[in-house]
Amino acid sequence: MARIAILLHELDDAASYAGYAIAVLAEFWREDGHEAFPVYGTARFVPADLAIVHVDLSVVPEPYLAFARRYPIALNAGIADIRRSTYSPGLLRPGDPWRGGVIVKSNLNYHGLPEQRFAQRERRRAGLPPARLRTLRYRFFRNLEQVPARMFEDAAMVVEKFQPEREGELYCVRNLNCVGDYAGATRLRSREPVVNSNTCLPGLEDIEADPRILAVRERLGLDYGKLDYVVANGEAILLDVNKTNGAGGLNATPEMRALRRKRAQGLYKYLRS
Repeated sequence: MARIAILLHELDDAASYAGYAIAVLAEFWREDGHEAFPVYGTARFVPADLAIVHVDLSVVPEPYLAFARRYPIALNAGIADIRRSTYSPGLLRPGDPWRGGVIVKSNLNYHGLPEQRFAQRERRRAGLPPARLRTLRYRFFRNLEQVPARMFEDAAMVVEKFQPEREGELYCVRNLNCVGDYAGATRLRSREPVVNSNTCLPGLEDIEADPRILAVRERLGLDYGKLDYVVANGEAILLDVNKTNGAGGLNATPEMRALRRKRAQGLYKYLRS
């Protein structure tokens, strides 16, 4: 039996923890006879054989990473910054020689909503009224010239090439899911250009993981999480990095639970060693 600590932000709570995919994996670890439990913040060290950094921020504060390194094995302790401006291969600036479509996104993961959630909780703890939320959703433009200048100047946004993977009239996105020693890929299809668990068509396609994206995973040091990518014009293009996956709209399907059951076993090589 091993003890698995899941390190979360100090302002996270049991309700939000239950909405993460890792809570489902923890169920499977406990079914296999291990202890798996959340640790909120760095105030108290709880002994364990392995820790997973699961701080839902695009930039993880160094004290959390240092705290995680106190454990014999610390997954995701080497990846601190997943802002799109640090890894996106398709960033654009005014005047770039790009003639295709353009997408504007939040620089932060998941539209920056986790950062806003914690900021609101911090204000509540300090007895302050809630702040006004700013939601940055995807914006599409036919070409670079149509993008307003303010979007290039706003550090909260990134302007990228829009390079979709198409299958007839459908849009496709591939997901490389990583759990320790496990890495497996699936593909979603949608009639919408933004492909996720809420917009996708039924059916999750199991596919071979692209070796170019596996190399990106290795370079980033992503031990647990998900890389979203497309293959367009023969090129594997990274779209998104997520190290605190949500359970998502597909969580309740037997197909997804079976996949997560398989992924959960990716930790066991680390524990055996």
